[in-house]
Amino acid sequence: MSERQITVSIGTDHAGFPLKAPIVALLKARGHEVIDCGCDSAESCDYPDFIRPAAEAVASGKADYGIVLGGSGNGEAIVANKVKGVRCGLCWNEWSAQMTKEHNNANCIAIGARPVPEELALKIVNKWLDSEFEGGRHERRVNKIEVD
Repeated sequence: MSERQITVSIGTDHAGFPLKAPIVALLKARGHEVIDCGCDSAESCDYPDFIRPAAEAVASGKADYGIVLGGSGNGEAIVANKVKGVRCGLCWNEWSAQMTKEHNNANCIAIGARPVPEELALKIVNKWLDSEFEGGRHERRVNKIEVD
């Protein structure tokens, strides 16, 4: 999947802001398009203002995937998961990134900049992008997540 060009939306709050530029650079180096939903500084802000647009870009099909960043990543994952059609997994290491794609078909990930250093964050993004949904028994479970 990572060899084809994809579009990734990214949204962050002030705490996640330090990870945004390195992740955007990684995505562009891989040949992907990026939709930057902000924020644009380390000045205190309200994360839903930037996370919801990133998630909505995924839900609408404007973006193939989304990455949301914050202090812990928890609030960001909660906001993203409130958007119908988004499955956002909180990732703290490469294994969690792999599992959220392989087992949960996550189309969005959340990373906390306070517990996850930049080098690890980049590994998380790469692992998630390089992983594939396994389908099978996992597909049946993922299909039960969103009910109209």
